Amino acid sequence: MDFEISYVWQAIPILLQGLKLTLFISVIGLIAGFFIGIVTGIARATGGKLVSKIALVYIEVIRGTPIMVQVMFIYFALPLALPIHIEPITAAVVTITINSGAYIGEITRGSILSINQGFKEAGLALGLSSKETMLNIIIPLALRRMIPALGNQWIVSIKDTSLFIVIGVGELTRQGQEIIAGNFRSLEVWSAVAILYLVVTLCLSFLLKVIEKKMRIL
Repeated sequence: MDFEISYVWQAIPILLQGLKLTLFISVIGLIAGFFIGIVTGIARATGGKLVSKIALVYIEVIRGTPIMVQVMFIYFALPLALPIHIEPITAAVVTITINSGAYIGEITRGSILSINQGFKEAGLALGLSSKETMLNIIIPLALRRMIPALGNQWIVSIKDTSLFIVIGVGELTRQGQEIIAGNFRSLEVWSAVAILYLVVTLCLSFLLKVIEKKMRIL
């Protein structure tokens, strides 16, 4: 089969619509997952025994199961157990949220534990409570160290959205599949899909490098 560039140009407008949805799902899911991850990470690093164990169970369950199983459980199985109806996009966002939250939780824990103990001692010496020291000194320092890992998690989440094709979410990969169903030009369409993913991830990688240089990770 010859490569016809015209089919790529024809597919681009539809693929861009799918890309918008891909970015929407990944951004919303990652923002929500960030807050879950921060709470989970703090619980793992400084929480009591019970709280830390609960956070650990959440992290291990999510990290120990494939994201495709998670989205299918939320979309297909959960409505059977509860009297609710879940839309495909909602299931996708929730899945990215709980999935990224678990990974960000471990990123947060590692970043907090990597902060020199001297910062905590200095905060306590200044009259701050343990909670105030954590919120005003440790967490801000840890957040700076988390930037590279958070960026990598965003890239992973963007690529993970392609798995939501199993529940019919019209993201980039799904749009590519539907175009191919109409014109049977797999080579051109999948090449375009791959290039769009690559462009997005390369742009994010470049942006992260710029941010890292400006913030001068401690």
